[in-house]
Amino acid sequence: MEAWGGLVGRAVELEQLSRFVAGVGEHGGALLLSGDAGVGKSALVEAAVGQALADDVRILRAAGVQFEADITYASLHQLLQTCLDEFDSLSPRNAGTLKVALGLADGPPPAPLMVAGAVLALLQRLAKERPVLMVVDDVPWLDRASGLVLGMVARRLVGTRSALLGAARTGESSFFDHSDLAIEHIQPLPDEAAAELLSTRYPALAPRVRRRLLADAQGNPLALLELPVALGDHLDGVAGSVPAVLPLGRRLQSAFTSRIKGLPDSTYGVLLLAALEGTGDLRLIRRIAASRNRDALAPAERANVIRVDNSTERLVFRHPLMRSAIVDLSTSSQRREAHAVLAQHLADQPERRVWHLAEATTEPDEEVAALLQGVAHANLRRGDSVGAVTQLLRAAELSPTGSARSGRLAEAAYLGSIVTGDLRDAPRLLDAARQSHEGAGGPLSLAVAGAYQLLHSDGDIDTAHRLLVDAVNDLDDPGDAHNKVLIEALYTLLMICFFGGRPALWPPYDAAIARLKPRVPELLGILSRTFSDPARASQQALAQLDASIAGLTDQVSPARIIRTGIAAAYLDRLADCRDALYRAVQHGREGGAITSAIEALFLLGQDSFHTGQWDQAQHLVHEGLQLCDKHGYKLLSWPGLLITGLLAAARGDTATPATIAQQMNAWAGPRRARTMQLYAAHIQTLAALGRSDFEAAFTQASLISPAGTIAPYCPHALWVFLDLVEAAMLTGRHAEAVAHVKAAQAISLETLSDRLRLVVLTTAAITETDVDDDRLEEAIASPTNDRWPFDLARIQLTYGAYLRRTKNTSRARHHLTAASATFQRLNARPWTTRTENELRATGIPHDSPGDAKLTTQQRQIAELAAAGLTNKQIAERLVLSPRTVSTHLYQIFPKLGITTRAALRDALDRLPHPHE
Repeated sequence: MEAWGGLVGRAVELEQLSRFVAGVGEHGGALLLSGDAGVGKSALVEAAVGQALADDVRILRAAGVQFEADITYASLHQLLQTCLDEFDSLSPRNAGTLKVALGLADGPPPAPLMVAGAVLALLQRLAKERPVLMVVDDVPWLDRASGLVLGMVARRLVGTRSALLGAARTGESSFFDHSDLAIEHIQPLPDEAAAELLSTRYPALAPRVRRRLLADAQGNPLALLELPVALGDHLDGVAGSVPAVLPLGRRLQSAFTSRIKGLPDSTYGVLLLAALEGTGDLRLIRRIAASRNRDALAPAERANVIRVDNSTERLVFRHPLMRSAIVDLSTSSQRREAHAVLAQHLADQPERRVWHLAEATTEPDEEVAALLQGVAHANLRRGDSVGAVTQLLRAAELSPTGSARSGRLAEAAYLGSIVTGDLRDAPRLLDAARQSHEGAGGPLSLAVAGAYQLLHSDGDIDTAHRLLVDAVNDLDDPGDAHNKVLIEALYTLLMICFFGGRPALWPPYDAAIARLKPRVPELLGILSRTFSDPARASQQALAQLDASIAGLTDQVSPARIIRTGIAAAYLDRLADCRDALYRAVQHGREGGAITSAIEALFLLGQDSFHTGQWDQAQHLVHEGLQLCDKHGYKLLSWPGLLITGLLAAARGDTATPATIAQQMNAWAGPRRARTMQLYAAHIQTLAALGRSDFEAAFTQASLISPAGTIAPYCPHALWVFLDLVEAAMLTGRHAEAVAHVKAAQAISLETLSDRLRLVVLTTAAITETDVDDDRLEEAIASPTNDRWPFDLARIQLTYGAYLRRTKNTSRARHHLTAASATFQRLNARPWTTRTENELRATGIPHDSPGDAKLTTQQRQIAELAAAGLTNKQIAERLVLSPRTVSTHLYQIFPKLGITTRAALRDALDRLPHPHE
């Protein structure tokens, strides 16, 4: 049963590891060993490392460290410690990314995906010389940033000359995403192997003791090896001397400490430093030990407590639990002293230094608290919002004054709510913040956190609004644009005003923005001009918004991504934010900002609805609603339910829209949350149009923005503009329809986006007494309109119906056929039925695009046009005139249910082959 390293009972596991290590240089890959504590994962990892070294594989090692789980990229720094000199051989982009991530250089924080790419580039560079095996123990204790990056790297190693071997306890959560990775579940030893292991290591055990140990150990190798040491004098087997209960967890800890207790004090002191330092930096530990006892580590090596690897300059504990045992043996004063020593020697690593300073401090210390708060803000900018909350809470503990403590607790409560998605913990922190505050009132951060809690848990719009406005106005300098808490307060107030949906809520916000000096922060200024009243956004504001969207390429802050997406939402620019929004979603899925993930899912769902990706929209919204339900975010759920209701209405589901609208009105009424009432009106408008109840549609759309007025501070007016004009025309309210179009033209609504240009220009033409056909045809034919298939098809339906009534049957069929094809693709059943009724009214039965009949010549022309030939080139090829080709194409398009040449290829592919 013995194999590498004398392991007993692990023949199968060792054989698999042997194959894995042998394949590192051929095809790379990743393998995760999973099992209970003490089951032998570390021993198997060491066996694999031994074979890899024998095969001339380069080893990079790291281990998750409990005490450094909150330090960003601590584990990645540990893993790459021996190849820092190789960074400069990479491209400047990859070298810079790694240096900034590991704190070796200054610069904007790179996204995890960029860091993963840089690590892969480094591995590729190293593997040119010899294969590389990354060994990562204690995966659950990896810091969040390292865990995310190494998870990405692990999934991309197949086909390279690099591999990753990890070890993790079963059932422990981790930021390391092991989905799609091979996992070997290490089971306890079989009874026979367990008995052999115990007899081999402890041959003199009395039979009674042996039986008892085998029964209690249940095949756990670590327990089998260490429990006899812990039992000590009980090993003689005297009747009754073995304790009745041997709880494995605590006894295993005791087993480790029994080895440590015999070590010299100087050795234990250095071991405690190494345990708290966490990365295994042998140079640092030796530098500290030099002033105490140069040979302090030797007794620990002889006792097999640690292993010193001079080639990699790392100190490795024999088992991860040994580190916990060493710390358990220490007193609080010993731990504080060790942290203080480490802080002194980490002056070149500010983040780690501050953390050790905080752990060394017993009395309140404003300097340390402020430094730790600064680290929290730095981590927040790097996208590590979870770590920021942890650091803020510790900073609050170290705050010497009640006001400072109150402010930091409130900031932690606010960030905790928007990051973890757990609103339930916020009230406890807020209560603690209020109790800590000295005097009347409270810090602005307390008002921000309280307002956020009121908004999202109770939906109390007016109280949240009053709380924030009063707190902002009470500031000594309410116009200080450098006050980060003030800016966060204004972001929160912006959303309160939006959900309140009443113009009267906005003047205090506008006044606060106007006071800011020296200038309004860029993104806040963009939101103030493009989200509060997007219908009146200036061209300058739109240019700034477009620049902000372009800057999302490398953005890692979920908050900034979401706020940019919100600014773009009503101005039809979400498509350009999709990649960044998906990053925010993934960040939340991997344990990051939950609320940002929810908002990103709904923004993506909104864009998918408007761009005709309806099945995708339903999937995205469903995930977001599940998160809202799980974390208690009622207010955030309404935008998702809006998309759900619109999708149901568009597809002819009559029950779901009515139910959702009723729920919205019932919830919003008592809270004066008018935006949710507007959501309900929008859903009911679309549902009424679908069932051809145009009177009800006009009534509901008018609740959002009355005919002839583009309501101020009402972003939703942009989404129902077409609905109101269509309903007005179909109920004989021609004057109202004209007035609404003129109101849009008066504020140049058509200049805000391509979609609004399509809607305004076409409704303007349709509402004229004499329709300007050329202008309308030009607006419909714009190549950008394919981005808005539902709006375009509805306009083609309206225009086609007008053409039919004016006896222009051929052109009516062209537009109606194209509209029908779009509605069928979207499964918009009510609109499909209306369109087919119009087509039948033109005098011919309507065939679906799949039934289209093309003549031989028409098929030749269509195929040549689909291949990219111009009308002139097609005419020369077929010996026809260009006018004849143009006429044929004009007839072909409605037959195929398309409106552009770009759609020809797909339409032809759907047709039966001519020989069929």
